[in-house]
Amino acid sequence: MSNIIAVIWDFDKTLVDGHMQDPIFQEYGVDARAFWHEVNAAPDEIARTRGVRVNADTYYLNHFIRCAHNGMFPGLNNARLRAFGAQQKFYPGVPEILRRTKELLNDESYSEYGIQVEHYIVSTGFAETIRGSELMPLVDGVWGCELLDEPWEGGVINEIVYTIDNTTKTRAIFEINKGIGKLEGINVNSKIPNELRRVQFENMIYIADGPSDIPAFSLIGQNGGSTFAIYPKGDMEAMKQVEQMRADGRVDMYAEADYREGTTAFMWITAKIEELADTVRNREKEKIISSATPAPHHLI
Repeated sequence: MSNIIAVIWDFDKTLVDGHMQDPIFQEYGVDARAFWHEVNAAPDEIARTRGVRVNADTYYLNHFIRCAHNGMFPGLNNARLRAFGAQQKFYPGVPEILRRTKELLNDESYSEYGIQVEHYIVSTGFAETIRGSELMPLVDGVWGCELLDEPWEGGVINEIVYTIDNTTKTRAIFEINKGIGKLEGINVNSKIPNELRRVQFENMIYIADGPSDIPAFSLIGQNGGSTFAIYPKGDMEAMKQVEQMRADGRVDMYAEADYREGTTAFMWITAKIEELADTVRNREKEKIISSATPAPHHLI
């Protein structure tokens, strides 16, 4: 088992001030509020009028594809989605906190036991947009929605080939737990004893902004991991929401979305990483001590 501490981030309203699609709306002159109102209202309307169940997260992806084809988002393809990654408006202290936390355990007292920090992003947004952001050199894995372009040069987004919604985020967490994408020949259904899994749940920290992440918060919290909620500075309703989540035992702690050194978010996250690293180091030391045999000595 690798002694890895995994910090798992939501993206929209957690690392980014707003939604990752905001630069797309600005580029094409689309009213974001009206767009999301239409998207959010459609699943209930379709269920009522057509009698079918609709996954809201899948519906929004289909709507983006339709808009790329009907002229609302002309030329929107994966290359453009990636380019919009460079226009993301991150909260203060991002990406610095990712860099600082990766450097936090460079001390030999941690590195000699293979203790390290990895960062993962698990989002219901576009994986390509995340990959195009300045965070990528600091990120060890991305789970997001994947689209295919039309199969000719310049073709726009045309097919959904992988989705993440608020429930399937838990599948992504199990994949991180087992080391999928890091260990050859391992998939989500591979049977691996808990103690041999690449990232232990108790060494995970999940950071997100709200109730839609409750399945992920619950999975990690119930398995001994740590949970942290973020809310926008000055947003009283959002603060009350995360405080209720704390009172309900959904999250361990919360803070304003400001990750600069000296803020509550920075101090809690870095302190938690150090606490986990110390626990792993002490456990590894104890293993060595308990397995050592007494040194030979002269018989009298």
